[in-house]
Amino acid sequence: MWISFYKLRFFCCLLAVLTVVVLVINVTQVEYLDRETVSATFLDSSGQFVSSQVIGTSRNPYCGYEHQTLSSQERVEEDSLLTASQWQIPDVGPVPFSKSSDPSSSYFVILNSADFFKVGSQLEVLVHVQDFQRQPKKYGGDYLQARIHSPKLQAGAVGRVVDYQNGFYKVFFTLLWPGKVKVSVSLVHPSEGIRVSSAPPGRETRQGLFQESLSVDIISYNVSCQICSPMHLPTTALGDIALGKPALCFLVKFCLCSYIGWGFKGQKIKGCLSLGETIEFLDYDQCLNLGVCKKLPTTVSGANWATTINTHCKSNNLELSQGSGTFPSGHYYKDQWKPRNFKIRQFNDPDNITECLQRKVVYLFGDSTIRQWFEYLTTFVPDLVEFNLGSPKNVGPFLAVDQKHNILLKYRCHGPPIRFTTVFSSELHYVANELNGIVGGKNTVVAIAVWSHFSTFPLEVYIRRLRNIRRAVVQLLDRSPKTVVVIRTANVQELGPEASLFSSDWYNFQLDTVLRKMFSGIGVYLVDAWEMTLAHYLPHKLHPDEVIVKNQLDMFLSFVCLPHD
Repeated sequence: MWISFYKLRFFCCLLAVLTVVVLVINVTQVEYLDRETVSATFLDSSGQFVSSQVIGTSRNPYCGYEHQTLSSQERVEEDSLLTASQWQIPDVGPVPFSKSSDPSSSYFVILNSADFFKVGSQLEVLVHVQDFQRQPKKYGGDYLQARIHSPKLQAGAVGRVVDYQNGFYKVFFTLLWPGKVKVSVSLVHPSEGIRVSSAPPGRETRQGLFQESLSVDIISYNVSCQICSPMHLPTTALGDIALGKPALCFLVKFCLCSYIGWGFKGQKIKGCLSLGETIEFLDYDQCLNLGVCKKLPTTVSGANWATTINTHCKSNNLELSQGSGTFPSGHYYKDQWKPRNFKIRQFNDPDNITECLQRKVVYLFGDSTIRQWFEYLTTFVPDLVEFNLGSPKNVGPFLAVDQKHNILLKYRCHGPPIRFTTVFSSELHYVANELNGIVGGKNTVVAIAVWSHFSTFPLEVYIRRLRNIRRAVVQLLDRSPKTVVVIRTANVQELGPEASLFSSDWYNFQLDTVLRKMFSGIGVYLVDAWEMTLAHYLPHKLHPDEVIVKNQLDMFLSFVCLPHD
């Protein structure tokens, strides 16, 4: 009996090993075929092909991404994206904490101060960063965030920061509303912190659970999961071969005969940074005590406000896939978002939303920041009734229906990596696959937000995922041009000690840059969640407050309800 049992188990293990080998071969074949695929979507913000002169960009030597097989256009685009998002980190070697950037010692001054400015004119602000010894910094690389705001008017807009690499920064603001405007500049990530925290290529691992069925017993194994794995560790592949390299798990055993479930949950790698670094503020306790891991304002030299008068003409022309063309993309006034290139509608009544979405099927794909749209709509619109599918609270899938007005609203989270909670592998659907299953048409609406869960991985991982999603979007629009596709960008968030190390706005800013460039010029609409959260007076949160979500949905619904016939 035992001999037969071990023979059966040996056969299962052998079969599992052969399966992994076949998966690896299939990955290679698919990537080779991908190299032969020519796509006309590798465009910059002006709608032109990315220049082939952008070459030699260093790639992250992480999980073989520097060796991935790409077509010539994909290679050029990736070089361009990595160059555009590359941060200029000063090569100064180890720096003692006292020589690092100190927001309380740094200051800014308005350069072109005047009694009055006309609405639409530029305001220039010079920022000088100093260290904790109140000495001027001689190099740049700090990540700053800047905005102008008028609290009484509930108005705000972001500024564009230029780094002169010598401790001086200039911020350019466009004055977009009349009234008294206050300037605020915050140090989010000092250059010394960026230099250290940018080194680890994978700042997060995932915890998986395999369950093996042996006779009547079920044995569970905890495994470590990643987008890719070290070559010396035995792995099993759980993902979609058609979308590139799958997610891999490092097995505690060499092989498993079968599995009946898989959980996928994020876990930060807290040991990826050496606590012996001379940049002590990256230590959790130091960071909390000193407060430098938080967004702290710089001081002011002279006045920090300006007064604008008159009005300016606004353009009501719609701009598809805005990319990085217009800055800022909009501003708040009386707590309502005002895009610069588009006349937005206000959906303040549930009936307005119902009228807009009547006879439509709406698909929401992505992370929890777009799940907020589903939650807002099902709460605010009484006729939109959510069906209980028995799904995990934070994961979905979710479904809501308004039978009277023929509205169908769906939400599904994107495929791994994710970190909300444990999810069975059967529920992890890739966005590209879901898009390929949609027929499309004038009554079909798709919204996508994929960013937060990729902030702890190299940009190459994010670029590959977006490339697959973009290809599926282009195919959807080719077969059904009247389908409305909306991309929600990343947003700023609160920065505690852990988020500062692993998922700060500095990381997300790079993701946001890549996202905008990759979806520029292909006929999709953009909800600029980055500016909409940074420009608002409320504290930054990963999941923005309802007033910001409402403004995002006003933008989204305005796109949906354009006359597309």
